[in-house]
Amino acid sequence: MKYWIVAFALFALGVSAEVHFANGIKIGEVDQDSAMVWTRLTRNPALNIAGARFKKVKAHGVPASAQLPEGKTLADMEGAVPGAPGEVRVVWQAKGGKPVSSDWVKVGAETDFSHRFDLSGLSPATEYTVKVEAREGRSFAGSFRTAPQIDAVVPITFAVVTGQDFARRDDLAKGHKIYPQMQRFGLDFFVHTGDIEYYDKPRPFATNLEFARFKMTRMYGLPNLVEFHRNTPSYFIKDDHDTTKNDAWPGQGYGELTWVQGVEIFREQFPVLGKNYRTIRWGKDLQIWLVEGRDFRSPNDMPDGPEKSIWGREQKEWFFRTAKESDAVFKVIISPTPIVGPDRGSKNDNHANEGFTHEGDEVRKFIAAQKNMFVACGDRHWQYVSVDAETGVKEFSCGPTSDKHAGGWSNDQLFPEHRYLNVQGGFMTITVERRDGVPVLLARHYDVDGNLCNEDVNMGK
Repeated sequence: MKYWIVAFALFALGVSAEVHFANGIKIGEVDQDSAMVWTRLTRNPALNIAGARFKKVKAHGVPASAQLPEGKTLADMEGAVPGAPGEVRVVWQAKGGKPVSSDWVKVGAETDFSHRFDLSGLSPATEYTVKVEAREGRSFAGSFRTAPQIDAVVPITFAVVTGQDFARRDDLAKGHKIYPQMQRFGLDFFVHTGDIEYYDKPRPFATNLEFARFKMTRMYGLPNLVEFHRNTPSYFIKDDHDTTKNDAWPGQGYGELTWVQGVEIFREQFPVLGKNYRTIRWGKDLQIWLVEGRDFRSPNDMPDGPEKSIWGREQKEWFFRTAKESDAVFKVIISPTPIVGPDRGSKNDNHANEGFTHEGDEVRKFIAAQKNMFVACGDRHWQYVSVDAETGVKEFSCGPTSDKHAGGWSNDQLFPEHRYLNVQGGFMTITVERRDGVPVLLARHYDVDGNLCNEDVNMGK
């Protein structure tokens, strides 16, 4: 009897009597003393993997709802993770320390039932447990380790991926196979370089806000991804397909999905900063830069010249300044798109393309002038290691998350710039360590089953 009184009271307040954490948590923006924890309340304990299939339509020029079978709603569809209103908080605790909790926060439809908590006052190189709780009694736990002090000499290993799509996942029930493979490495952190989901691919085309949210929560309801992110600090970068559409620049929407909505959805669904370009120090030997490649760019069809930019003036000045100030042994810029390439001649969307030659030359020349600076990039659907013929800048391309997603190049297109080339899905790790006291950076490429395919060794100068 008491349960139904409580349930009725919650219903009257617009709060579900039973909520779950089918999307788990995402732990983001970890540094020496702070972190973010994202979570979302859901109606059901897991995604609806056995739901109805979307109708196949030839193009996106139809109302989004026309992709639904007759009599079905988004909640009925394959992969659906409908949200639920309620209240959430986060509790975190250093190993051996006292628990600290946030205030309770109401979540509702205006934020797709999600919330991002900012954790501060943390200690460097410290293991934390974290638990999100619902007022209704459910909880979901995870853990992470903060970055070491900037003068600490410690080995660091992180993974980099790009390009994932629900339709091209290689484990239909659990999601992409690379996620449990990456867990084997006990990563210090993880970077997703963008194209996290494809709004402009069918079943469904995400031509409005509701469908875009559906695709993001569907992806992060897959069990492999939920399990990975509960214990892995992550940094997320968006690109074109997870903003609005292919090769998009500011102002370009996709159907009813506006540019502004696309940008806001990314900040809503991930634990990220507002401007989303940042640099983080991971001990004495490593500093990373994560850049934003969509929000500040010029139109791709603008004539090339000094005013045409992918990064925008403010971000570029920030990068040049902070890179010069860094005394890290190794410096790695992580870009959603290539800076070196080579890339296809038909493309005109990145620094390796002819349309951005002026800024590309400027950026490559600057990187070459820095000691031990490398580029890790996403966007391309093949793995490679390449060295720019003019400047000597080395770039590592991680490749897409599944073999189904690989393409756009062929293994017989081996250019002089290539040190490694493989058109396949998988992931890349970068390890910085000391060997007999000498700093070493190792870039390793793996296939989707976690088999090592290439190792590129770089000694600290």
